Formats: sequence, C-alpha cells, structure tokens
Amino acid sequence: MFSTRFYWGLEQNRLTQLLQAKRRAGADILDLTESNPTRAGLDYPSEILNAFADPRILTYEPAPAGITEAREAVARYYMARGMQLPLERILLTASTSEAYTYLFKLLCDAGDEVLVPRPSYPLFEFLAGMESVKVRQYPLRYHGEWSIDMQALDALLTDRTRAVILVNPNNPTGSYVKRDELHELARLCAARNMALISDEVFADYSLARTPGTVPMIAGFNECLAFSMSGLSKVAGLPQMKLGWIVASGPHALRTEAMEKLEWIADTYLSVSTPVQCAAARLIEIGETVQRQIRERTEANLRFARRALAGTAANILNVEAGWYIVLQVPRVLTEEEWTLSLLEQDDVLVQPGFFYDFESEAYLVLSLLTEPAIFREGFTRIAPRWHTSS
Repeated sequence: MFSTRFYWGLEQNRLTQLLQAKRRAGADILDLTESNPTRAGLDYPSEILNAFADPRILTYEPAPAGITEAREAVARYYMARGMQLPLERILLTASTSEAYTYLFKLLCDAGDEVLVPRPSYPLFEFLAGMESVKVRQYPLRYHGEWSIDMQALDALLTDRTRAVILVNPNNPTGSYVKRDELHELARLCAARNMALISDEVFADYSLARTPGTVPMIAGFNECLAFSMSGLSKVAGLPQMKLGWIVASGPHALRTEAMEKLEWIADTYLSVSTPVQCAAARLIEIGETVQRQIRERTEANLRFARRALAGTAANILNVEAGWYIVLQVPRVLTEEEWTLSLLEQDDVLVQPGFFYDFESEAYLVLSLLTEPAIFREGFTRIAPRWHTSS
C-alpha cells in the first residue's frame, strides 16, 4: 500500500530505549548532545520579536526565488565575508533540507546517485531516498587532520552520478575542505557533467583555521556548484525556517540551473512571507547569538581538552562547528561506551556509528551544551579513561 521510499526500520535503538527508561525513572541526565541553540541557555535579544512587526506579512505576493529584500539580506551576509553575489544567484527555501530536495529534483532522475561524505550527519540517505535518489559514501580519512580520500571518491563515480556533496565544515568532524581538494573535485565534476553541492551551515563557527582551507565556495566558478545555508545556524534560529541556495559556476549552466530551480520553487511556494520580511533583521540580530555560540564552543573545547589531558581518550583535530569527536579505547564498542556512560554516570553522548564512522571507537559530543552541564558531564566521564589507559 505504501511507497517503497519508506524502507527504513522504525524500531528504536538501545541508547534511545535506555534514555527513555532513565527519564521515566526520574534520572537527571546530563545531555552532552544538545544541538538545538534555542534549548541551550543562550540569551536571545527581544528585538527578534520586533522583526515581525511589519504590516507586509499580512499580504501574500509570492516570489518563487524569494522576495528581493530577503535575498538582498542574504547577499549582504556574503558581502560581509568578502563575496559579491548578484541576487539572480540566490534562491530562498524553507530550510537547507528543502534545499537538498530542490537540488535532487533539479539534478537527478529516479535511480541516479549522489556522493556524500562519510562520516557525516545521518540525513542524506533519508532526503535522497525520498526523491528516489541513491547515495554512495566517499570516505574522509584522519591522519592528524581530516582529508577527502580522492582516490576512493573517484572509484565511486558511475554514469549515474549526478553530484558530489560536501559538508563544509563537516558535521561532526569539524573539518573544512582544502583548496587542493576543492580544485580536484571541480575538475571531476566539470569533466563528468556533475554538480558540486556544499552545505555550509556551520561556516561561521571557526575554532581553528588550518592553512589552505576554504570556508565557503559561494562564487566558485570552476564547475556548476551550489552553496547552502540558513537561519538555523547563521542566526541560531532553527524555528524560523529560512534557508537559501547560492548558484555558482559557468554562466550558461548557472543561468539554466537557476531558471529551473525557480520553476521548482514556484511549484511549492513554501517560504513564508513573515520570515522573509524579517530576514534582514534576523540575520543582523543573529550576530549576537553567533557571538555567544562561538564563545561557548571555544570555552567548552578548552575545558574538554584540559579534562582529558593525560587520559586514554583523544579529541580529534577540529576546525569548526559545534561538535567534537572523541577517540576512546576499544576495550568497549561505541554502543557499549554510550550505554555504560548513560547507565552508570547519567551522561548522554552519541556513538560514532550514528554518523557512519567506519571503525571503532568514537564518541560525538556537542560543544553547544550549557557550560555547567558540559563541565559536570566531563568531570564524571573523564576518569573512565584514566582507568582504561
């Protein structure tokens, strides 16, 4: 009766089952996985509410690519980061998730393929599957810093490959794409009539810049390329539901892509008028939220490094974002580590396999966590790796 797009199991994993049982029993869980800025104890300016005091929100005048004022606000966002982008390259969406679906509709027929990074955020298979698109994972390798295994990526290409997806900086590794990697990806994409898609929602949250990194590819013209971001991370406002696509690349390809994207957007007309009218103020006000997030992530990272100094746990090199990856002793599996920390210490972390890490044993934690919770959580779990060394 139902579409074959729905081929995922709906059963809960053991960590979720234990977490629910602990909470039903009244346990006070220290959640070191918090990724929602609106629940992270940040100070949101009251001016955010005033941004919606605009009579235009009561008038429906749909513009498929987004109203001019909102796209101008996005253009100013990039201008502040050294990039001049004409409005005809910018198209608004309700979210970056919707932006992915638009790009899959634009680039892929049913059964076509896109390449996605591994490890990375566990969303691509769902988004692509809903569009009857297949994902193939290319590996990121860690040797003191993260890099794309270009040889492995090249071996994955087929005549059905339509795009290569970057998450830049990656979630959860926090690694930027390097300039030489970007040029090699562009060469491959141009030669095989593929597009490069770059998810750049965490680009503003730099923790340590390695020479040769590329924080954003908007305006990159060596191949057809699309950059994506949105208010969820740029302003710490996931509930506002505004994302965008920036098209780059050779003029003819870019122009045709934008014409077809606008046609897709016109079919759905999903972006709400109120958030478009408020976009300029939300991006501007959001800078104060960004500043709080950067200060918190930097402080939590410093604390985590001190807490784990001299232990058998190691924080992998991180350049940007809200997350850190811990490499822990393989005396337990990732699942066993997360279950043990939750059962015995009331501390919630995520196993690396949630993000498709290829080997054991990695744990993923959020630097966005409120400092008191983050520090108490680390104080509880760090001794585990003193005894494991």
